[in-house]
Amino acid sequence: MKADARGLPLLPLRDIIVFPHMVVPLFVGRDKSLSALEEAMAGDKQILLAAQRRAKTDDPNAEDIFAIGTVGHIIQLLRFPKGPVKVLVEGRARARIRGFSQVDPFFVCDVEDVVEPEDDVSEIAALMRSVQDVFEDYVKLNTRIPPEMLVSVRTIEEAGRLADTIVAHVALKLKDKQELLETFSPARRLERLGELMQGEIEIRQVEK
Repeated sequence: MKADARGLPLLPLRDIIVFPHMVVPLFVGRDKSLSALEEAMAGDKQILLAAQRRAKTDDPNAEDIFAIGTVGHIIQLLRFPKGPVKVLVEGRARARIRGFSQVDPFFVCDVEDVVEPEDDVSEIAALMRSVQDVFEDYVKLNTRIPPEMLVSVRTIEEAGRLADTIVAHVALKLKDKQELLETFSPARRLERLGELMQGEIEIRQVEK
C-alpha cells in the first residue's frame, strides 16, 4: 500500500452512484457485500462505495469496479429476519482505488482521497448561478422534487458541493453520473451538469 493510501472495505454498487454529501439507503444481499459491511461496522464505519461497470454482474472482480468511488460513513444498519440488510450511508469524499489488498471473503481497497483543483473564482460564481437557474427550470418540470430543495440549493456556497447536491436529485444515466463523479474540477463538473440538465429539460418539454 502506498504511504498516502489507506485500506477500506468495498461495497460494490449495481445501479446507483453515491456522491459526497448524499445520504441514501442501500439494500445489501450479496455475501461479500455483507461481509464488507460487518468489517466496516466493527471499525470506524467507513466503507468505499464504488459502482460496478455492469450492473448484471453478480460476483464482480477487481476489473469490474470503477476506480473512482466515494468514501461513505455508515449511519445505520438494519437487519431483517428475511431478505437483504438495509444500510443508511452518507457520502463523505471522492476517492481513487489504487489497488486491492484483499478479494476474499470481501474486497479491501487501497484508496487515496481525491483533491479538487482550485478553479477561477469569477468563473465559478457565474457557473454556480447558471446551474442554480437551470436546476430551477428542471424542478418546475419534475413534481418529485420538493420546491424547498431550490431554497436549500441557493444557500450552498461551495461549487463542488453544489454540483454534488444537485446531481443527487436529477434523473441521469448511471454513466453520466459516474462521469460527474470522476470530474474533479468543480467548474468543469458544474459545466457538464448544466449541459446534462438542459438535455433532460428539453426531453421533458417534448414529452409534455
